[in-house]
Amino acid sequence: MNKLSQIFEDNKSWAKEILSADPEFFHKLSKQQNPDYLWIGCADSRVPANQIMNLPPGDVFVHRNIANVIVHTDLNALSVIQYAVEVLEVTHIIVCGHYGCGGVKASMSEIQHGLIDNWLRHIKDVQRFHEKELTSFTDETQKFDRLCELNVLEQVRNVENTTIVKNTLSNGKELHVHAWIYDIKDGLLKDLKLI
Repeated sequence: MNKLSQIFEDNKSWAKEILSADPEFFHKLSKQQNPDYLWIGCADSRVPANQIMNLPPGDVFVHRNIANVIVHTDLNALSVIQYAVEVLEVTHIIVCGHYGCGGVKASMSEIQHGLIDNWLRHIKDVQRFHEKELTSFTDETQKFDRLCELNVLEQVRNVENTTIVKNTLSNGKELHVHAWIYDIKDGLLKDLKLI
């Protein structure tokens, strides 16, 4: 059996297991999504939002891209944020990066990677904004980890500065933006505690 056929077989097993635990699960899921959380994370295959938070399908609205970057000209990301906030009425936006992020690592080098270099430029700006702090590190791993954290914090600022979030808050609606980072070495989330 080829790998794709195996995926369909595994899907059948998964659906059967879900139904045996809750026969109404898919019926209820198909009626409406009503998540409390918007997860903005990295596209890295090792960072699946629902599994990390141990939440079932339907509980997290997810947007992923290389290095969890939010750019004010990215209509895809802005549309996701608008839909999540204005239609789904999520109360929490979580920007979650991760240690060991390939996008952040690539941004640290001068090697050209092609089209993605234009996207990574945003992370290079984060480096520039925090140059003094980052140049104080003598250990490259610590510097890399810190840049992963700083990138999350910068993307949170970008989310907070969208007209979508500003208008929602000015209208008195409940909305919280969080900066989290995930450690792929131990599976744990860390709150970066916005100041």
